[in-house]
Amino acid sequence: MLDWLLQNSWAFWLALMLVFVAIEMLSLDLWFAMLSGGALGSVVAALLDAPFWLQVLVFGLVSLALIVGLRPVALRHLKRANSNALTNVDRLIGAAALVLEPTSRLAGTAKIDGETWSARSEDQGPLAPGTHAVVLRIEGATAYLSANVKNY
Repeated sequence: MLDWLLQNSWAFWLALMLVFVAIEMLSLDLWFAMLSGGALGSVVAALLDAPFWLQVLVFGLVSLALIVGLRPVALRHLKRANSNALTNVDRLIGAAALVLEPTSRLAGTAKIDGETWSARSEDQGPLAPGTHAVVLRIEGATAYLSANVKNY
């Protein structure tokens, strides 16, 4: 078994790389992605018939270089890209809405961002169809609207 492993060490490194990729998909911390890069370097070394000790050295050096050099830069870019991104209904707060049906505190509908939503009025009176309003908040599948921008 040991002889086969030494003769086909590329298969060992490839399997290790796939394990690291699978773990990275679960953790999303970029540690195991860097280790899988080191394992990929060892696959290349093994295919070039490098001795096993050199393959281990390549694994360690490439992994260390990726962890120290690439991981901080990648994390910085990921955090910057995600910090200002609003998702789901958060992006609809403050959006323009067009009232489709009479909308009161009890019932109504409005078109928001191209979709029809159940809506409720936050103003004192009902909102007439065709009124332009602003989304103040969303609870569940109901948007709360105000035609009075001062309330926002």
